[in-house]
Formats: sequence, C-alpha cells, structure tokens
Amino acid sequence: MSNIRLTHASQILEGNCQITGSKSESNRLLILKTLFPSLILDNLSNSDDTQVMQRGLASDSHTIDIGHAGTTMRFLTSYFATTPGVEKVLTGSQRMQERPIKLLVNALRAIGADIEYLKNEGYPPLRISGKAISTQSVSLAANVSSQYITSLMLIASKLPNGLEIVLEGEITSIPYINMTCALLHRVGINSTFSGQIIRVFPQKTIGSKTVTVESDWSSASYHFSMVALATSANVSIHSYVPKSLQGDSILIDIYAQLGVTAAFDGHRLQLTKSNKVKSHITLDLIKAPDIAQTIAVTCYGLGVSCDLTGLHTLKIKETDRLVALQNELTKLGASIRITEDSLHLEVRTDAIVSDVAIDTYHDHRMAMAFAPLGLCVPIVINDAEVVTKSYPSFWDDLESLGFFYDSDK
Repeated sequence: MSNIRLTHASQILEGNCQITGSKSESNRLLILKTLFPSLILDNLSNSDDTQVMQRGLASDSHTIDIGHAGTTMRFLTSYFATTPGVEKVLTGSQRMQERPIKLLVNALRAIGADIEYLKNEGYPPLRISGKAISTQSVSLAANVSSQYITSLMLIASKLPNGLEIVLEGEITSIPYINMTCALLHRVGINSTFSGQIIRVFPQKTIGSKTVTVESDWSSASYHFSMVALATSANVSIHSYVPKSLQGDSILIDIYAQLGVTAAFDGHRLQLTKSNKVKSHITLDLIKAPDIAQTIAVTCYGLGVSCDLTGLHTLKIKETDRLVALQNELTKLGASIRITEDSLHLEVRTDAIVSDVAIDTYHDHRMAMAFAPLGLCVPIVINDAEVVTKSYPSFWDDLESLGFFYDSDK
C-alpha cells in the first residue's frame, strides 16, 4: 500500500472502532517505567512512535536512530543525558535532523549535561554522555514546544534534588504539561505547576502499580471528521473517559459546531450526525494544535469558513503543516491563506475537485486528516502507510465503516 484511491459508496457511516492507546500518554509512561520498573502499563499505543520509544529505551547500541519520532528524540535526549555512564548517539531521519532541539539541549547543559551536536548547531544528531545531575533549577522558553518541558519533567524525580523548571514567556500547549503532571501524580510522584513554575520532587522508588493508557483523542479526531462529512452517521469509538488528560478532547465542543453529537456510554463514545452546522468558526488551537489539520479539512468539506489561530508549533512538526495544508487544500479548490501561526479558509463556492492526489510529506496527520473527504469525492492519498506512525489500524477501521480503497501496490 503506497498510494490509495479512497471512496465511500453510501455516505452513511455505521460501526464501532477500538482506537489504540494515546501515543502522548504511552511515551511519557514508558520513560517513567524505565525509571521505576515496578510500573505495569496497560493499553499502550501500538503506533510506530511508541514502538520506536520502546526500542530506543531497550537498545544496547551506541547509535540509536529514531526515524521521524519527534517525541522520542526529545524524551530520550533528557533520559540519556541524566543516566550516568550512558554513551549514545541519537539521530533520526533527514526531517528529524531539520527539527530544532537547541532549547532543550541548552536547558540540559545548564543543569550540567554533556551533549554535543554532530552536524548542525541546534539540531540532531546528538552525542550524549550521561552524567549524574545535582543542579535543581533551570529556566526554559515556554513558547516553542511543550515536549521540551515534559522531557525535563519526566526525568526530574530521579534527580537527587528533583527539579524546578522556570518557564519564560507564553506557555504553549498547557494541556500537555497538565497531562504530564497528572501522570506523575498517578504513578506516585509529587509535582506542582503554578504560574510560570513547575516543581517535580525527588522520588527514590514506586510501589507496584498498573496504569491504563486512555485511547488517543488525536486519532479520534478523524472519526469526528468522518461523522461531520457523512449524510448520516452512528459510530462508536473506545476506550474514552469524560474527564480526559488529553487536550484534544476539546474535539467534542468543537465538532458540536460542525454537526457532530457526542455522548459517553461507559468507556464508549457514541458519535452521531446532526444538522446543526455553523457557517463560520473561529478557534484558538494553541492548547490543541494537533487537531488543526483535521478541523481545516472538515470545514472545507462542509463548505464552512474558518479562522484557526495558535498554530505556530505546526511549522516544526513532521513537516511545516501550515504550508502543507495550504498546498493540498488549494489542489482541491480551496481559497486559503496562512501566516506564521494561523490559517484562514474561505467559504467553498465550487464543488470539491475529485481524484486529487494528496501529498502527505511523511506526515501521518496529513494522510488521516484528508482521508474523510473520501465521503465527498474520490480522493488519492499518497504514501498511505505513513499512518502507522500513530494509528496503524486506520485504513482497516475505515474499511469497517464502509470505505473502499484501491492500492497501487
């Protein structure tokens, strides 16, 4: 399956899907389990990124190649840097070597870590010599990526004095920091997050404990989009809980404006189609940037205009997602404008161009965000296997909901 042509016969969706555990929660918990082996993890993500994290943590190799896995690069950098006696070269794909990591490296160096760049200043690959760290406070710019902050939080409890992290500037993606705090508390690590200061206190041991990973809300976004674009829909996805740690659970409120009604039945989330669709939506997605692509494509499919802001982190993801969205939506006939941190889509006045080949830029979210348009017109998704990065069963789940696809391989 390299490129696929996607269609749907009826535009009516019926079915249920079990969605893999949250990649964000899984990768945080895997670091904590390595630090505290008594932890038992249930419903781990089966995504490529989580498998890469597991292999990286278990590897005895001197050089670890994490491919496109940005979370793994950031979390392993702090883990290896604060593990005495470890000598590692941490590298990745060509795109990974273009994604900045300087802020995290600077913060780790400030507390005594030994890290050097092997190619370009500020970017992987990195040579890391693990050391015992005793410094107990560090400052970090908070307006680039919450993953830098989380990376430090995850290893902080194993430092002899814990760690105080002073955040400078506007804080990006606060829900992801709150998620990390909540997971620390869940496993028994004391931490606080107040104003611009995070404190994680030292913890020597943790008793045996099982932690269940909630299913991934970012992956759920594609099901919300499909229900919005269907003529009729009754789809259930699981396992989810009403009070989620994941910022992307804001999907329920957002898609209520786009014709989707969501209701919980235990751990099952029931999605049904309604006819209450706004003609225009304005959203600040600074707390949930990963769902911006899905929302933009849904709006285009529905003929809804939108103004999406708070998107500055999209430029340093697997691709520059704002440019990628502009390129691919324009192919479909959209009138769209982007800035450094926003996207503005005008009302669709013409039919969606059919049989357009969507380039995915090695980005799983591009493939999955555009796939629901197969309910509206035949659409081609290039490099369809890229979805395995976060949602390996995506195409199987679409097939169970009545989609048809032909592959050129």
